[in-house]
Amino acid sequence: MFSHITNFAHTRSITEAFGFFLFYTILLVGLSTFLGHYMSTFGLWESTGSFFEGSATHTMIGAGWVMVMSAMILQSRKMTSDLMSVLIAGVGVYLAYSVDVLAGMVVVSYLTTVGK
Repeated sequence: MFSHITNFAHTRSITEAFGFFLFYTILLVGLSTFLGHYMSTFGLWESTGSFFEGSATHTMIGAGWVMVMSAMILQSRKMTSDLMSVLIAGVGVYLAYSVDVLAGMVVVSYLTTVGK
């Protein structure tokens, strides 16, 4: 399930894509927590200190994460000229920003199952 976890050119099965989803979603939670705290501490992100303000930070960082992950997958598979794959990546970024970051990560995991 977790074999080839950092190889973005590898075509995954459904169970491998689920492992990819779990690994990179957990990594995203840690990264957004770390970045959100230090961006607020250093004054890069205005924060009033309320609990509910963290969701906006997580959404912005998560949408960027989905964009970078989709771009790395498309670049490593040499699929940047495939319009359908690029549109699917765009849908993933849109879902990550408007619906939920987990929905965007599902789309990224789907991109890992698509053959070249």
